[in-house]
Amino acid sequence: MSREDKEAQEDELLALASIYSEDEFKRSETAPGGEICVCLDLPPNFSAAIRGDSTAAAHTESFEDIVSFLPPVILNFELPPGYPSTDPPAFTLSCKWLSPSQLALLCQRLDDLWEEYAGGVVLFAWMQFLKEGTLEYLKINSPYEIQVYGFGSQCIKNNSGISDSCSATGPAEAVIWDKRAIQDVESVAALIKCIFDFNEAQQKKCFDSKSYMCNICFSEKLGSECTHFKDCQHVYCNACLKDYYTVQIQDGQVQALNCPEPKCSSVATPAQVKLLVGEELFSRYDRLLLQSSLDLMADVVYCPRPNCQTPVMLEPGGTMGICSNCNYAFCTLCKMTYHGVSACKLSAEKLMALRNEYLEADEAGKQFMEKRYGKRMIQKALEEMESKEWLEENAKSCPRCGTNIQKTEGCNKLTCTGCKQYFCWLCLGVLSRANPYSHYNDPSSACFNQLFLGMEVDGIPLIEDEQH
Repeated sequence: MSREDKEAQEDELLALASIYSEDEFKRSETAPGGEICVCLDLPPNFSAAIRGDSTAAAHTESFEDIVSFLPPVILNFELPPGYPSTDPPAFTLSCKWLSPSQLALLCQRLDDLWEEYAGGVVLFAWMQFLKEGTLEYLKINSPYEIQVYGFGSQCIKNNSGISDSCSATGPAEAVIWDKRAIQDVESVAALIKCIFDFNEAQQKKCFDSKSYMCNICFSEKLGSECTHFKDCQHVYCNACLKDYYTVQIQDGQVQALNCPEPKCSSVATPAQVKLLVGEELFSRYDRLLLQSSLDLMADVVYCPRPNCQTPVMLEPGGTMGICSNCNYAFCTLCKMTYHGVSACKLSAEKLMALRNEYLEADEAGKQFMEKRYGKRMIQKALEEMESKEWLEENAKSCPRCGTNIQKTEGCNKLTCTGCKQYFCWLCLGVLSRANPYSHYNDPSSACFNQLFLGMEVDGIPLIEDEQH
């Protein structure tokens, strides 16, 4: 190697290392050469799709989406002793989403550029072409269909030395086989995952490097200190979101971890929540979220024992639940010990709670409760509670036996239909059997002179002015 070539090689490698980041250029430690990763600048709303063929996959998987970034085109090169005066760099060109025939065309273009530079250094020109000219040179436009031809290496040469591969941009075309062109694909599934992962990683990298205004603290912060809601594109700083979500989780409002923007329905992902609030609070969030999800399932109830509360799956059409934790067998309707075909005996409090919950629910909530408790149980709660409310408004209980008594007419001295006890309708006091009216004639009584209180004759209030 001449001294001029050695100096030219060293100067070129140093220049590339100073211009490009380590993600774009890596110099070889063992020989004059390295690896160049070129990430193409895709146009906005670039749509990419994948279609495997019978030679590529036994079970074809498909993919179609808008992407901002595709995995890089990778140029591995080694500088021979005669570079750049007489010999070109030895290289391979690999990519996961360009076909072997497309890569072969790029290899030919790199050869042409070497010829044009006539003995000068060419690596920078190659990088510029790959980054800025690849899409136009290969006539790649959106929507773009990626095609996979065999896994692991280049396309296969036929007997005439011509490849049968076709370009992914148009109809089949014969291309001279080039062993330097490698479509580096293990499987269609692996390619799809690689595209998703790379696109997401590059988007995150771009987001982290920009500044954003937080509409809570009104401070401008780098994206690396912020959270981005993908559905609505709103951005808030991590410090504000952490305080906001911490309060929500501590209050048990795990369904309300949404974007703070007013009237925005975007919800934070579990990964975002975990990153913001830490392990301990996230464990509470995860537990409450699971519980709220189970609460929305009509075929799941909780063990009624206060010290257990284990979720129990219901059998279709059945009313018996058996707790897997404490083995308690219970009725899924009344939550009491299982009683077979006997009717449920719900307390008035439980019936009232069930009725109120049903009346306050929307249509979907009513259907959910009818599925969980059964329509007969719901109807029973409605009817019994309506009867109870009517009795509370229109009847009073006997002070001796508790029988409900309705007063439709007559004076305020009533006789219980159950135990025949005399009592006062006004104060519910027990009256003497010998002289029940003395209660109304005694000036010291709270009901003095009110035996006929509330009675009317021909529309005129009747006032008692003498002893009965």
